[in-house]
Amino acid sequence: MGKGPRWAEQKVEPGTAPSRGELASNAGEHRVILARYGRAWREQRRFSVSTLRNFGMGKKSLEQWVTEEASCLCAAFSDQAGRPFSPNAFLNKAVSNVIASLTFGRRFEYNDPCILKLLELTEKGLKEDVGFLRQVLEAAPVLLRIPGLAAKVFSGQRAFVALMDELITEHRMTRDRAQPPRDLTDVFMDEIEEAKGNPESSFNDDNLRIVVFDLFSAGMVTTSTTLAWALLLMILHPDVQRRVQQEIDEVIGPARRPEMGDQALMPFTMAVVHEVQRFGDIIPLGLPHMTSRDIEVQGFLIPKGTTLITNLSSVLKDETIWKMPFRFHPEHFLDAQGHFVKQEAFMPFSAGRRLCLGEPLARMELFLFFTCLLQRFSFLVPPGQPRPSDHGIFAFLVTPAPYQLCAVPR
Repeated sequence: MGKGPRWAEQKVEPGTAPSRGELASNAGEHRVILARYGRAWREQRRFSVSTLRNFGMGKKSLEQWVTEEASCLCAAFSDQAGRPFSPNAFLNKAVSNVIASLTFGRRFEYNDPCILKLLELTEKGLKEDVGFLRQVLEAAPVLLRIPGLAAKVFSGQRAFVALMDELITEHRMTRDRAQPPRDLTDVFMDEIEEAKGNPESSFNDDNLRIVVFDLFSAGMVTTSTTLAWALLLMILHPDVQRRVQQEIDEVIGPARRPEMGDQALMPFTMAVVHEVQRFGDIIPLGLPHMTSRDIEVQGFLIPKGTTLITNLSSVLKDETIWKMPFRFHPEHFLDAQGHFVKQEAFMPFSAGRRLCLGEPLARMELFLFFTCLLQRFSFLVPPGQPRPSDHGIFAFLVTPAPYQLCAVPR
């Protein structure tokens, strides 16, 4: 979550469709978030981290939101009545509602047309952002002068912007500045008001849309994909699933909702969650970084301004570190006494200045959603269906191949 790619800085002819590149165009580096190193990046990074923290990231208040949403997710699974189904859409909606609680102070029912449209456009916009044509335009932004090209390449992001405008307009109409901000959007709008007349500020309506898009695209897709891997691996490894459920029964019991404080007493469950992230390896190449100065690494000079791609798989699947790097093996995170051990080579959230700003939220969601689901259900391969594969499909993310499961109440 939160590790936005480096967007093009480009001028666009009037009348072409708005895109994230276009949203960043009017003020160059001053209208990008999580992009090139510099004052604007620092300003928006600082704002995002502090605001998410103020609205509960890593705190009990957000934990309650997540556990409430986990209950709604369990209810949706229960409605399937043990029949085969794909969990992906439900996972996307649940994780998106956590993001919506932070950005818009609300949740959506799973059949709400707004969240269905939001998910559709987030997925489409993310594909556009990492697609081949996007890379071509990054290299040759002059091509955006071709009439209609931007509208075609960025149609999903254009529609997402329109939806965001509706939600932001609603927020402006209901915002009472005499009251404390309700959510991140309120805080950002307050910053826009304070920044009026300051051409150097990165707080503007365009960046508000971009911030929200980042949170939904990075935060929703990565966490829900990891949970999809977790459920797949549970049906493929029923012995592991039973051990997790045994630990849940001993520490939490059948009725009480899981809490983050339970982690310390659940070493095997923690090992499983970490191993899901390591094995799933959903962003194997990380996202583009850029050197801020000339630097020499192992005798090679890397000039300032060089775009770098980090190979996270080289660490998460390092054969010199992990006993079984290409197999799902929770014992990678347990010592001889069965205590949980976090390995130094575990870095699915990347590292350094571009470390995922939503890591605390993602860790909270993974633990609470996973334990709530396994507390309530046993997950099985549907009768008569072949055993699914644990080989992922590589695009921008490594996702499980489409699969179905049965959620049987415990």
